[in-house]
Order: sequence, then C-alpha cells, then structure tokens
Amino acid sequence: MTATTQLAPQPEVAPRAFGLPFTLIDPEKQLEWVNGHAEVKEMAGARHSRIGVKLSARLDTFVEEHHLGAVYGPDATFTIGPRERIPDVSFVTAARIPPEGDPIGPWKIAPDLAVEIVSPNDLIEEVETKIREYFAAGVQQVWLVSPQLQTVSIYDALTKVTILQAGDELTSPALLPGFRCPVAALFQPIARN
Repeated sequence: MTATTQLAPQPEVAPRAFGLPFTLIDPEKQLEWVNGHAEVKEMAGARHSRIGVKLSARLDTFVEEHHLGAVYGPDATFTIGPRERIPDVSFVTAARIPPEGDPIGPWKIAPDLAVEIVSPNDLIEEVETKIREYFAAGVQQVWLVSPQLQTVSIYDALTKVTILQAGDELTSPALLPGFRCPVAALFQPIARN
C-alpha cells in the first residue's frame, strides 16, 4: 500500500525592507538581503560552528563580566542600509543597546564588531563586499577568521589589517579593553581522554 502525502504550499512572506512577496524555497535556510534580493547563506559545517562557539563563549564571558554590551551568535540579523547581514558573531556596545533591551526582530543598527568565519564555499569577492558594507554602515572592527589558514585578520578599516597567527593573541583595546584570546585556542582539535 502506498501512502500519499500532500504538501502544503510554501508560505508567502513579505520582506521587511522591500514589501515584495516571495515564496521561500527552503524555509530551513538562512537568508541575507543583498541589493534587494534574498541570498541563501550556505550552512557552513561543524568546524565553522565550533570555532564560532569557542569565540562567542570567550567574548560573551568577557563582555558580561565587564558590562560592556552584548554578544550575538549567527542568528542575529542586522539591517545595514537596504541589506540584512548575519555575522557569525557580533558585539554591540552597552551604550547602543536601548533601555528595553534586544529588539524582537532584526537590529536596525550595525554591530560594533562583526566576525565572519570563512567557509570553504565563500568567494573572496563576497567576503570583501561584506567587509566594505560593514564599514560603510559604521562597524568599528571586523574579524575575519580563516579555519583553513588558522588566522584571524583584524580589520580596523578597509586598509588597516592585522593578521594574527597561532602564536598571537586576539585583542581589541578600543572595543574590548582587556580582552585576550590565544588565536591557537580557536583552532584546537577536540580534546580526547
């Protein structure tokens, strides 16, 4: 006996920024708005996620202990001009968080710090475009984490980049005074007994 299941049509969604309806092809995918079009943000994988969790945990612990603001993970959306971007990790200073706290929907501001973890399927042109957009929107610093090279590139401006390697410490004196994280700690293999 064969069972037949009828699938419900995909929901119509009106994008906040553009007011145009569209059908979600796969509602499980994350989307970023780029130049008025929804672009699928490809799923990055376990290694990418683990690096993001390690960095988020260290940042969040430090930020909470020093009452500096809030750290967000890869589900926080930021409206940057006509675009919506989803950094892998982000930080917003306490001074910029409204008294009522986090917004229910996307932030209407750029984060102070945006962290992008490079995925194997990322194109350099797309990564560079994101970095330019972040700075144009007012982001103070961008960290570009490369799992393949095991480096962290700190962008203080489009033309001011510091590349850190395994023996270096990740710091941000202007945004996160006192924060220190060994770069090697982000890329350590899983500990085993």
